Order: sequence, then structure tokens, then C-alpha cells
Amino acid sequence: MGAAVTLGLLVAWALHDAEELAAMPGWWRRNLPALRERFPAVPEAVWRRAGTVDGREFTVAVGVMAAVVASMSAAGRLTGGRSAAYQTALNAFGLHGLVHLAQAGLVRGYTPGSATSPLIVVPFTLWARHRLRRAGVLRPTRPRDLALGFGLAGAAVVGSHAVARGLTGLLGRGRGAGRFGG
Repeated sequence: MGAAVTLGLLVAWALHDAEELAAMPGWWRRNLPALRERFPAVPEAVWRRAGTVDGREFTVAVGVMAAVVASMSAAGRLTGGRSAAYQTALNAFGLHGLVHLAQAGLVRGYTPGSATSPLIVVPFTLWARHRLRRAGVLRPTRPRDLALGFGLAGAAVVGSHAVARGLTGLLGRGRGAGRFGG
């Protein structure tokens, strides 16, 4: 399997996360109060935690996630696309794009990541899966595989933020970092 399919996951992810890096701080600052009001069923602890993520923490979390995606892409490249880890990451990436589109639908407007999801994330995932299928290396995707992809993606996001919070805390979190939530 060629590099475009396997290492392309990292490239597509980087383009997608560049949008998130550029848009998230301002979007979050502008929208957090309205989101709290519009979605009162979300526990207050979630809003408080979300409001404490600053730009440095978010940037470090994206860097940690880059290492995860790079390792999954490398596993795909080294195995000709056969790696279960790579294929799970590819599925998770596509599902992640669908989540961004659902978020944009829920807020009835733009959310960070929703511009590149229909332009890069979903098309790349479908194209890469098609290429893997044509090469005879795509594993069958069962509902539990999709659930695993969602679970692993969620764990990677939570883990990357935990690492980022720890690292930025070690670096003196309170010095000049603007919080997304205000």
C-alpha cells in the first residue's frame, strides 16, 4: 500500500487540526456562554473544565495527538495498510469528521473542524478505505469496530489533554496564557 494511503492519514489529520488550532481559541471564547445556555443538560463540571483549557494546553494536546496519529500512520506504512491499529485509526478519523459535522448541526453553524471535515476528513477516509479494499487488505468493519474506533479516539483526546495539562502545568501555566473561555 502506498504512502498516500497510509502516511496520508497524518497529512489529512494535520490539515484538519490546523483548522482547529486556528479557529478554536476565538470560537470557544465567543461561544462558550451561549453553549452553556443552549445545552443546560450538559453538567456544569464539563463547562468548567472546557473553560479552563488555554491556548497552550490545546496546542500541546494537538502535538501529543500528532504523535499518536504519526505512529498509527507509520504502522500502516510498515504493514502495507494491514495494521489493525492503522485501520482503526483511519476509521476513528472518519468518525471524528462526522462528529464535527454533527456538532455544527447541533449549534446550527460553524464549529472548529467542521470546514475541513467534509472537504478532507471524510473524503480521505472513504478514499483510503476504498484503496485498502481494492488491495485486499481492508479488514471487515463491524459495529463493534466502529465502537472501538470511537472509544480509542475519545481516549486519545482525553489522554492528550491530560498530558498537555500536566506539561503546561510544569511550564508555569498561569503566565500569560489566555483561556478559551474568557
